[in-house]
Amino acid sequence: MPSAIAIKQVPGKPGEVYYPLEKITIPSPQPLENQVVITLTAAALNHRDLFIRQHLYPGTTFSVPLLADGVGVVTAAGTSPSATKWLNKRVILNPGVGWASDPEGPEDPRGYQIMGGTKHNPAGTLAETVVLDAGELEEAPVHLTDAEAAALPLTGLTAWRAFFTKSGNAKPGRNILVTGIGGGVALMVLLFGAAQGCNVFVTSGSEEKIARAKELGAVGGVNYKEEGWEKKLLGMLPEGRKWVDAIVDGAGGDVVQKGTRLLKHGGVMVSYGMTVGPKMPFLMSAVLKNLDLRGSTMGSRKEFSDMVEFVKAKNLKPIVSRTVQGLDIEAIDGLFDDMKKGSQFGKLVVEISRGGETSKL
Repeated sequence: MPSAIAIKQVPGKPGEVYYPLEKITIPSPQPLENQVVITLTAAALNHRDLFIRQHLYPGTTFSVPLLADGVGVVTAAGTSPSATKWLNKRVILNPGVGWASDPEGPEDPRGYQIMGGTKHNPAGTLAETVVLDAGELEEAPVHLTDAEAAALPLTGLTAWRAFFTKSGNAKPGRNILVTGIGGGVALMVLLFGAAQGCNVFVTSGSEEKIARAKELGAVGGVNYKEEGWEKKLLGMLPEGRKWVDAIVDGAGGDVVQKGTRLLKHGGVMVSYGMTVGPKMPFLMSAVLKNLDLRGSTMGSRKEFSDMVEFVKAKNLKPIVSRTVQGLDIEAIDGLFDDMKKGSQFGKLVVEISRGGETSKL
C-alpha cells in the first residue's frame, strides 16, 4: 500500500500544540470512471500546513496526507475519455475543489475544499499517490522541473487571484507594493507583476531578500524594520506617479496604517493572509482616502487554468528555496523549521520520487 505523511494527534490546545509528523499507509488507488491516479514526484509546503500542525486551521484532522501542492505522472485512469487522455502525462494538480468559475467565490455551499490535512478533503500531496477527478489537472509546464512545478499550484493560484482578479491594477506602468518578499505567494506576485509591465516594489526585514527580489524584476525595496520606511519608498517611485496603486499583502499588522500614506485616493489593498496575527485594524484615515481593502484566498478552477497558461506563455519559474528527498520525517521537519523561522526565499519542496518511480522508504 502507498505511504504518506500526516500529523499525529497529541494533547495540546490550538496554538500551543505542534503535532508531530507520522508515516501512514493509504488505500491502494482504485480510480472511478472519471478519476486518475497520479504517482507524485514532488510536493510543496505552504503556511497553511504549519497552521495545521499548530491546530490553527479550520478542519484540522489526522490520518489525511498533508500538503496541497503537487506534481506527478498519471499512471492509471478510469474508463472515461476525459480520464484516459491523461495517461503517462506529467501534471500539476488544482489544489482544491468546489470552485469552478464564479469570480466572487466558491459555488459549492461547503466552500472551497483544499487538499491536505483537513476533514474537508481526503486527498493530500505528501504521499506516493493521489486519486483525483480528471478535471482537476493541468499539464505541467515543460520548462519547469518537478520541484518548480510542485511549487506553483497553491501559491500561483493565490497570487493570480490577488493580483489579477482582486487588485484591479495588473496593468503596465502601475506601481505595486508586495510586502514580505520571500514567501511563495509574494514572489509569484512579483513575477506576475514584472511580466505584466508593472513597477513592483517590495518590503522585507532582510536586505539580502530585497537584493534577490531586484534580481527577479523588482524596481526597488525597503526594509520594514527601518523607522519611516514608507517615506523612503515614496522617494523611489517614478516621476509622474508618486503613489502606490495597489498593495498585495500577506502579513496584516499595520499594513492599513502604512498603506494609507502610500496609496493613491481609491487605492487598493489586497490581503491574502495575516501571518502577523488574525486581526487587522481598518482606520478612519483609510476611509477618508476611499481605500478598498479586499480579502483574497486561493482561486477558481478557471483562474488556475488561466494562471498556468500565463506561466507557460511568459516562461516564468517559481522560486524554490530548498528541497529534501523522499518521505523522510526528519528532513521534512527541517522544512517546517525553515518556515517557522521565516528564513526561506521561495518554496520548500519535498521530492517524493523521480519520474514516477516509487520512493525508497
